[in-house]
This record gives sequence, C-alpha cells and structure tokens, in this order.
Amino acid sequence: MAMEEKIGIVTNYYGRIGVAVILLTDADLRVGDLVRICGRTTNFTQAVGSLQVEHQPVAHAAHGSEVALKVRARVRRHDQVLRVSELEPPGDELDAL
Repeated sequence: MAMEEKIGIVTNYYGRIGVAVILLTDADLRVGDLVRICGRTTNFTQAVGSLQVEHQPVAHAAHGSEVALKVRARVRRHDQVLRVSELEPPGDELDAL
C-alpha cells in the first residue's frame, strides 16, 4: 500500500523538451523520489531522474523552490505533484504481547 503526500503544483510545461516547472509548496524533493502528477486529464507516476534550479542541476530542492523536472508525459498548469512512498508492512508488535 502506498502513501501520497502533496509536495507542489505544476506552474508551467515546456512541451518541446518535456519539462515541467514545479513550485514546491508543501515539501522538499530529491532525485530518486517517486512522484505522481495528477490533474483533470493527467495521472501518471515516475521517478525523479534529475532536478534543476535556475538551470543548475541539483540533487535536492527545498520547500518553496521552483524546480524543473523532465517528465515522461504531458502535464498541465495547476496539476498536483505528490510524493509516493511505500508504507512499511505492519511489524510484529502484536506478537511481542
């Protein structure tokens, strides 16, 4: 089972190069994170392969930053960006009782 946390919104999309500009309104973002981008007509999940801030590659972007992310499908302004994280399976807490 996966848990999703809102991290930002799409503010722009450059179709010729397949890059989304994302404003990180709620959380940080790192290379390797799994994100889901969803909106009225958008819904896909992908891993973050690279991030850029001010045309410079970065491994981590802080809350409040505007980042460029290469995306595998078209996105639209105001699409939501969610971080997908796997929930850990329940432990053996009950067995210990």
